Amino acid sequence: MMLLLWQIGLLGILAPKILCLMMRYDGDQVLQIIPQTPEQVHQLQELCEAWPLDLWKPHLPESIYEKAKVHIRVPVSVLQQIKDSLLQNRIPFQVLIKNVKELWDSDTVRNPGKYQFSLSNYNYTRYHPMEDIYQWMNQIKEEYSHLVTQNYLGATYESRPMYFLKISQPSDKPKKIIWMDCGIHAREWISPSFCQWFVKEILKSYQSNPKLSKAIQNIDFYVLPVLNIDGYVYSWTTDRLWRKSRSPHDNGTCYGTDLNRNFNAQWCTVGADSFCSSEAFCGTSPDSEPETKAITSFIESQKSDILCYLSIHSFGQFILIPYGYSVQPASNHDELMKVAETATAALKEKHGTDFEVGPFSTVLYKASGTSQDWVYDLGINLSFTLELRDNGTFAFELPEDQIQSTCEETMAAVMTIIEYVDEKYFKNNAVTVTSSTLWLSILLSASRNTA
Repeated sequence: MMLLLWQIGLLGILAPKILCLMMRYDGDQVLQIIPQTPEQVHQLQELCEAWPLDLWKPHLPESIYEKAKVHIRVPVSVLQQIKDSLLQNRIPFQVLIKNVKELWDSDTVRNPGKYQFSLSNYNYTRYHPMEDIYQWMNQIKEEYSHLVTQNYLGATYESRPMYFLKISQPSDKPKKIIWMDCGIHAREWISPSFCQWFVKEILKSYQSNPKLSKAIQNIDFYVLPVLNIDGYVYSWTTDRLWRKSRSPHDNGTCYGTDLNRNFNAQWCTVGADSFCSSEAFCGTSPDSEPETKAITSFIESQKSDILCYLSIHSFGQFILIPYGYSVQPASNHDELMKVAETATAALKEKHGTDFEVGPFSTVLYKASGTSQDWVYDLGINLSFTLELRDNGTFAFELPEDQIQSTCEETMAAVMTIIEYVDEKYFKNNAVTVTSSTLWLSILLSASRNTA
């Protein structure tokens, strides 16, 4: 559904050389609604079709089900009418966010040029605009040139370069890959924050953490900090709640594609929309967007070496496995569930946060054209989507004081996945080393006894 903005306020945000109009959402509320009967589902779907409501979860009225949580941003101009209608139809609801503008005001939006950028003072517990992230990537590459390379992936619709960081310990033997991408949806700022945190933690602890030290001998990490760069920039300069990319459609009457509906995985069949004004617009064809095409071209070229795919999102607190477009279980469903459950246990141990685990279509909603499913169908059968904090109290506007704890717990979860991948594919290497060491010890012992 199109993101209809009913109030626009002037906000003097001096992004580089641009004075922008920032959409404010003053008085808008986010409601959590749980329809209890098929009739209530139908009534709620009709409300969403008839009124200018912004569905946050799910993204399409057709994906609303009985006893499943629905999160809707309601513009202040229609707020009372919507509440009256819900009460009249006895559809239970609660207010999750009383004023969306207040959460926006709590986010950090600043002029990137106001401080002298350096890697030593880079603050991983703040949200950063794209200009900062570009500089951060460049300095990470320079500071850790023995491990890190910055690689060009492609260009966005607005001609911004897409780079990923390759973390690789030099080795004489062929190595495999774990791929991670963040920021496929512009407003999910915690996602790029985690990608940056992940890189920092890998570089800081690869020598001191025995399991990571072993893994990095066999595995390279490819990290794309922001996939939807145009949309991310737009969420900083113009519309904090923008979701899609920024390519124009229908002669410029609407903008953007949901990049996570644009992959060739049962494209645009369920949980996606062919109307360009929809938040779940699937594009004009599979890989119609330059960002998606850049990802698919690269991953297809490396598919024989990629062992695991991780896509980082928010919000909802899920670790999702394939499929989104079907309720059919993945061929290695039990393995995927075991890995995801181990990850959620490690995550909860860190800060007590509860995550749900399961197929995208059953624990969240049905969705076709997702990167996770496309990668899985390509033959990369360890494919996971992580939906980070929270459950709707702050939603896409997670406060900065939760960045550290969110990243810490997510890092704990991801480390269990890395360890699993390393153990599954490289266990024999460790066994060989252990066996050789054992026989050497036996021989030395025998030699000493003989002497």
